[in-house]
Amino acid sequence: MSDLALHLPQRLDDEARAQLFTDARTANTFAETPVTDDELSEIWELARWAPTAANFQPLRVVYVKTPEARERLAALMSEGNREKTLAAPAVALLAFDSRFHEHIPTIAPFRAGIVPTLEEDEGMRTGMASFNSAIQAGYFVLAVRSLGFAAGPMGGFDKAGVDAEFFADGRLHSTLVVTIGHPTENSYRDRMPRLEHSDVVQWV
Repeated sequence: MSDLALHLPQRLDDEARAQLFTDARTANTFAETPVTDDELSEIWELARWAPTAANFQPLRVVYVKTPEARERLAALMSEGNREKTLAAPAVALLAFDSRFHEHIPTIAPFRAGIVPTLEEDEGMRTGMASFNSAIQAGYFVLAVRSLGFAAGPMGGFDKAGVDAEFFADGRLHSTLVVTIGHPTENSYRDRMPRLEHSDVVQWV
């Protein structure tokens, strides 16, 4: 049996689909149970394998651990996100690397064709970095949930301020802050409505 046959997609059971999608919520409060460094490493070890366009891998993950760093980040969060940032057992700051093309795998024909273009075209490079890091951020949140944690992804923060505070050399650009931990009983708000199938899906 080939390796490909061994890895053909299988339908997830109802419980797995619920954990990743239909029961998934943004966590607002967490239990005091810590999240270990090994567990945080496991999140990225899982998320990093998911596919991106041409295997571009621009996402960078900064786990904000020390109290001093957490305070610096919280000061740049929107008011409603500050307490969550300070209280969560773990916080990941996600950013994209504007020089991601320097890490494109050294497959000679591919690298020779795409790297010079990305090197010269900053707009194209930024677009590729933003697009692919957004895909990777989604994978990251799914990895958090698939490993039994709750995630609180937050875009409400001063991105220019965070970049200046944490990425002063200008290479990395913040995109998302994700709190990680075990939810409390009242962690989740009531689910907001979703658009109906007929509002989104078309058949042509």
